[in-house]
Amino acid sequence: MHLPQLWRPLVLALHAAAPALAQVFDTYATFNALAGNGDSTDAALLGNYYNYWKLLSTNATTNRTTWDLTRSARMATTSPKEIPMSGNRASAIIEPSRSAFVIIDMQNFFLHPKLTPSATLGRAAVGPTVNLINAFRESGVKILWTNWGFDDYDLIISPPVDLDGFSDDHTRATSFCSDMGTIEGDNGETVQVGKKLCRGSWNARPYGDLDDEMVRGVEQGTDFYFNKNRVSGLWGAQTPLGLYLQENSITTLFFGGVNSDQCVWGALLDAYYKGFDVVYVPDCAATISPWYAEQMVRYNADLNGFIANSSDIIAALKG
Repeated sequence: MHLPQLWRPLVLALHAAAPALAQVFDTYATFNALAGNGDSTDAALLGNYYNYWKLLSTNATTNRTTWDLTRSARMATTSPKEIPMSGNRASAIIEPSRSAFVIIDMQNFFLHPKLTPSATLGRAAVGPTVNLINAFRESGVKILWTNWGFDDYDLIISPPVDLDGFSDDHTRATSFCSDMGTIEGDNGETVQVGKKLCRGSWNARPYGDLDDEMVRGVEQGTDFYFNKNRVSGLWGAQTPLGLYLQENSITTLFFGGVNSDQCVWGALLDAYYKGFDVVYVPDCAATISPWYAEQMVRYNADLNGFIANSSDIIAALKG
């Protein structure tokens, strides 16, 4: 076959590189070289060298399972805890130092009765959330506050659907970072609500007792605060939250917050896609949507990971 003169150097270079290219594209061999035991013969292991679960037991009657999520064959453990679950999987052993409680959008904007009167279930979730925060801190589990918090750049890149969804009149003028005016506080004082979900504004801060908990935890170094500019704090290739999880070898995530069928679900689903263990804590989460939306979250969270009640988690951590 006659090749155009211009192509000849490229073809010759590819021909010379063929052995190297074959090695690069032999992904199975490459994986085994890196992972060592990627093709484990242990039938109890599911996953690979870097990310796996170990099956500890299966109930012959209910088929409910107990899993070891510590990855202890390659990562050190401190004081693993077995957490009872309420879904199809009966329990899971976690490593506290590689676990985190992700609290999503429990902000004044979504929970304060003057701003969202219908968020009664969300306000009811504050007490269990505070209790779980303190139990997790004592056990070495990190607390990760993940909230809407826009800056000027976020306004530029925000998609039209989000701008419209948070607008009062379908215009940018009443969407993110628009002035929300004032409300009367609990003691009759005037509260500057601030710019809508803009970083540093009062409406973007955690609601009620959660604000004090966040400040205290950040000062102690047990808690970390992450701004987000999408429904999910883990969307796309990387986010501040995602980078923290990666750099600190976090593998197991407990989720709470509002709204459960929107931002909580979005983050949980992205975490599931990225290979994290996901645990939904329903009494620390809520939504203003119809009940069937919450049912969807619980059903699919059980499929994609685990479901656990905060009181059961606290008892297991202290046991």
